[in-house]
Amino acid sequence: MTARPVSSDRGDRRGLYQDVVGRGDPVTKGTGTVDEEADGRTAGGVGLDAGFRHGTAVVGSDDDLLLDALPFVEDGLRAGDLVAMACPPETATLVCDALGEVGVGLENDPGLTLLGARAPDAIGRARGYVERAAEHPSGRLRILSEVDFGDHPTGWREGQRFESACSRLMAGTAISALCVYDRRRLPAEVLATATATHPHVVRGGAWATNPAFQDPARYIRSLPAPHEPVEDTVPVLTVDDAPTLAGLRHQIGAVLTAHVPDAEQRADLHLATSEVAANAFRHGRRPISARVWTDGDRMVCAITDSGHRFDDPLAGFRPAHGDDLSRGGMGLWLARKLWDSVDLLRGPAGLTVRLSTWLH
Repeated sequence: MTARPVSSDRGDRRGLYQDVVGRGDPVTKGTGTVDEEADGRTAGGVGLDAGFRHGTAVVGSDDDLLLDALPFVEDGLRAGDLVAMACPPETATLVCDALGEVGVGLENDPGLTLLGARAPDAIGRARGYVERAAEHPSGRLRILSEVDFGDHPTGWREGQRFESACSRLMAGTAISALCVYDRRRLPAEVLATATATHPHVVRGGAWATNPAFQDPARYIRSLPAPHEPVEDTVPVLTVDDAPTLAGLRHQIGAVLTAHVPDAEQRADLHLATSEVAANAFRHGRRPISARVWTDGDRMVCAITDSGHRFDDPLAGFRPAHGDDLSRGGMGLWLARKLWDSVDLLRGPAGLTVRLSTWLH
């Protein structure tokens, strides 16, 4: 993916923003104002509760980005929110430069999104920021994020799932999040998903209810599983009707030892795969099978049990039993933390958990 071109006249962006929306006064939008949105009353005339507010803005230039991002950030600062960004460095610089003095020291943490973390870690990191935000006057966290799911269709699917799942998993949380989709750097396949995964759309700084938003559980179920070309090759491990969990773990571990050169990644992959296998034995139905494919750059592991009851597309984004890890329920959560992609594939043979990752 080519880098987004950087404008040479960014020094004039502040003047442009002042000319368009003014400075220091509430910005009228529909029947509400930016200041009202910061207080949680309205956003462009749209009533919002005090919980999670999740909006998207599709932009095509630096000017577009600033017209959507600056009111959002400035209103948060005025309201006493904890404001953070999760953006590429050039976007963070653009926004901070346009903010002027109030932008000095503004945090930019890619770990709040898939820019710098896998989904469970990004969600956990956001919860840590929410705890910090509780000490601020408004008690709210405000995140400006620029979306980038990488170059691979599997990464695009993970990003779609993450954005959609957040609307359900973060409900009731004191967070306002604006996710920017930039036409100059994102493929059409990713841009097309923005409205399906966000309850609000932002255009020219104005927030509005998004009629194209889809229920997260239904949307995630509808996503097609990306084809993994490595699955067209001969598996390096084939197990049908594994007799014991211990034996299956040992066979998978031997394959990982032979094909994953990085010791830390090897241990991580084995831990997560062992937990998924344990889920199959404890909660699924036999026979249980496993396949592993690799081409030296990418690895895919598929574990199938014959059960048909499990149907939770949001499983694994958080531990099944919350913060009490002693109760278990960590299998899919660990898988999402330690593998790049996790697909729950239902079929005539039962449930397949397909894990895939790039090798270090």
